[in-house]
Amino acid sequence: MAVPKELIRSREGMGSVQASSTSQEWDDSGHPRTSLADNSSLGPHHNSSVYRIGIYGWRKRCLYLLVVTLFFMVVVNLALTIWIIRVMDFSINGMGRLRILKDGLRLEGKSHFLHSVYAAKIQSRKDQELKLESSRNITLNARNKDGIITNRLTLGPSSMMSFAEQFSIKNRKGEILFQADDKEVAISAERLRVTGPGGIHFQGSVQTPLVTAEPFQQLRLESPTRTLNVKAPEGIGIESRAGDISASCLKDLKLHSKEGAIWLDSERVELRNLKTAIPTTRGRSYPGIYQLCACENGRLFLAPPDKACQADNIVCKDKF
Repeated sequence: MAVPKELIRSREGMGSVQASSTSQEWDDSGHPRTSLADNSSLGPHHNSSVYRIGIYGWRKRCLYLLVVTLFFMVVVNLALTIWIIRVMDFSINGMGRLRILKDGLRLEGKSHFLHSVYAAKIQSRKDQELKLESSRNITLNARNKDGIITNRLTLGPSSMMSFAEQFSIKNRKGEILFQADDKEVAISAERLRVTGPGGIHFQGSVQTPLVTAEPFQQLRLESPTRTLNVKAPEGIGIESRAGDISASCLKDLKLHSKEGAIWLDSERVELRNLKTAIPTTRGRSYPGIYQLCACENGRLFLAPPDKACQADNIVCKDKF
């Protein structure tokens, strides 16, 4: 027997209504409380709305590959860091031969600086020397408060130059041995010794209280092409305690005293290579030729050639 579709639908509706049961309960305040239980709705519709959560397929493989790559990079970086620390010798006290101390830095062995170095003090160990080497020049600069260079010392491959307002050399006691500035050059040593075979060449004047030679050596004051003048406000003393004194020139040797006398004090005084005049047959005297006479006290005077060497008390007196 065929059942109409409308009847089937009405029965399904009634069944759904019957499946739903309504119950009322009374609460403490007297108001009804209704509870609806519908268990028929949790059917196949509930199972069809569930989804799986996660990464599957090629995305999962790419994620694993990325994690493995990052882990490999971390391991490589860690190995390189350890290798650099071992090679550079990093430690708590410093790096390599550089040690960090409380009062500064300490370098052991040779050190190469590519740029400028600024330090308040550079010193070596007590049992070692300090060397500064450069393939070109070594320049030491000193600046004032405004940052302007006031002193400079340059050591080149063939020269040493110093730019300063005053250059001084002192001994251990603090006494000045050599000092030079724009006005004068002072040498305060006890003795100035020049060992070169050519001697000393001065273009200007030289002022000194004493000029002496080394023991068993000769002292020569010579001007090869110009005039040699020795002047003093009070007196000039030329003394040789163990040898001779020789004075030679090309032209005239003049000994001139304006107010005093020229003394030749010796047991023997020789005048060599003097010209002698041969008397003529007529007995005529030569013009400008005189006799050289000497007093008992050693004083020399001239006399006419045709007369005897006679002098009065005025010429041969002891004092003028």
